[in-house]
Amino acid sequence: MASPDPQHTAGTEVFAKDGVRLAVDDATATVTLINPDKRNAQSPALWRALAEAGRALPGSVRVVVLRGEGKSFSAGLDRQAFTPEGFDGEPSFLDMARGDDAELDAVIAEYQEAFTWWRRSDLITIAAVQGHAIGAGFQLALACDLRVAADDVQFAMRETSLGLVPDLTGTHPLVSLVGYARALEICATGRFVHAEEAERIGLANLVVPGTELDAAASDLAAALLAAPRDAVIETKALLQGAVTRSYEDQRIAERAAQGRRLRDLAGLGD
Repeated sequence: MASPDPQHTAGTEVFAKDGVRLAVDDATATVTLINPDKRNAQSPALWRALAEAGRALPGSVRVVVLRGEGKSFSAGLDRQAFTPEGFDGEPSFLDMARGDDAELDAVIAEYQEAFTWWRRSDLITIAAVQGHAIGAGFQLALACDLRVAADDVQFAMRETSLGLVPDLTGTHPLVSLVGYARALEICATGRFVHAEEAERIGLANLVVPGTELDAAASDLAAALLAAPRDAVIETKALLQGAVTRSYEDQRIAERAAQGRRLRDLAGLGD
């Protein structure tokens, strides 16, 4: 296993298990995928560990950086999931398919929990992505608010080539970022999206040389911590809601949010 970057072992390690390490340094948490020998391939155990990381964050954390050790961020679902035996102690995909609709829905919903907490309004989350980000790996990067990519990044949504669909919450952010037509083309063809295109179409906020990836993510985290926490929380909630609100409803939401901020700054908040 590759040695982790020393700057990402600073702070307090909360846990390291099932391919996931969580460390906290004051207002910043770092979640690291720690199975580079398998290109950080994902499994139900890893998804449970990711969900646990979200629950374990102390209230002081404002920014979470997600990264993967080794040459690849995550090459996607471990293909062992498609074998008859599956993973030890886990239902295989074939066993899942034999269950009734409610059971199957409940299992997939549990898996999705690893991907949902990254967009909490009280956090800003950054994926630092290098090498392969395929399938579940692509969807994990999409689960974050922001993406900093190395210049060797390769995003791809390969689920359709396996006869499946992207079901780990990746379709909504993908369409929001690149639009329906381009999202359909990326998913249906399963092609690679490389760094230059990723930045051009909005998948990546920033592209840097691979040797600068961790530093760029750290610099972005520091910049995000510069503004007062409550102002950032209100702004994130406004922008998230803008997708579904009408123009007039967004104006109303802006006024209400600003009213709360002004009262708080005047010492008149609840």
